[in-house]
Amino acid sequence: MVKKISVGFLALALMTSCVSKKVYTDLETKYADLKKENRALADENSTLEQEKNQLDLQSKDLQSQLDKLKQERDKLSADYTATKNNLDNLKASYSALEKNSSEALDSNMKKNRELLAQLEAKEKALAAEQERLNKLKEELQDRSQRVDELEGMIAAQQEGLQRLKETLSRALNGFEGKGLTIEHKNGKVYVSMENKLLFNSGSWTVGTEGKKAVSEVAKVLADNPDIAVLIEGHTDNVPYNGSGQIESNWDLSTKRATAIVNIIRENKGVDPKNLTAAGRGEFAPIADNDTAEGKSKNRRIEIILTPKLDEISKMLNEI
Repeated sequence: MVKKISVGFLALALMTSCVSKKVYTDLETKYADLKKENRALADENSTLEQEKNQLDLQSKDLQSQLDKLKQERDKLSADYTATKNNLDNLKASYSALEKNSSEALDSNMKKNRELLAQLEAKEKALAAEQERLNKLKEELQDRSQRVDELEGMIAAQQEGLQRLKETLSRALNGFEGKGLTIEHKNGKVYVSMENKLLFNSGSWTVGTEGKKAVSEVAKVLADNPDIAVLIEGHTDNVPYNGSGQIESNWDLSTKRATAIVNIIRENKGVDPKNLTAAGRGEFAPIADNDTAEGKSKNRRIEIILTPKLDEISKMLNEI
């Protein structure tokens, strides 16, 4: 627009070439000023255009940020609404739970008190049972020790009996095969002598050979004072037909057992308290009485040697 005005002035000046030089000079000066002003305005306009473009870019960026912020605001608003609803529901649930938990707490406290009372009773019972168990354990240990001692004593006695049997076997070696046998069984030593070694038929008088054998037994017994000695007399099943002091096989077996005891007592080293005589008659046979050989085996004296069990019996009673 300024440019158009300048051109107009120039044209007017040309048409009026008759104007004075001073006026012309003034017009040129004004034209120069207007031209300079026009350039300044053009530069300013360019600057304004650049600023406008920059502002447009900033406006678009701000609008994008605004849109994004609106979206975030809407999302936050929705989240807030959902969270508030959840909070309201939680408050309602909490109130209900608080009411129920208070009732449940009272009930649980009552149950807990009952359980504590039961627990205390159980603890007392357990302590009593533990005390009883400790006592039983001590008794068991004590009894176990006594059992070990008892087993040791029994084992020692059995070893002693075995040695006794071996001693008797050596002492009576010359009589074996003459109706004399020695056995170690049932915790005892059995010296069995058939009547053919000791007595004549129907007699209770011990013969010479038999007396030697019994004397050898007495020597061994004198060296073993802790042995109880039972002398048993046995017969076959043939009824006694003699007369005089004997009425039956039982009488005869008893007198024969007593005769053996008297021979043993001749050895002063044998304690008479350890000796017992018994008659068994025909009622404890070891063989069949239907044969002569069986009858011969049944007619016998058995010397049964048993370790004294007083100490063992006492220990058994204490267990």
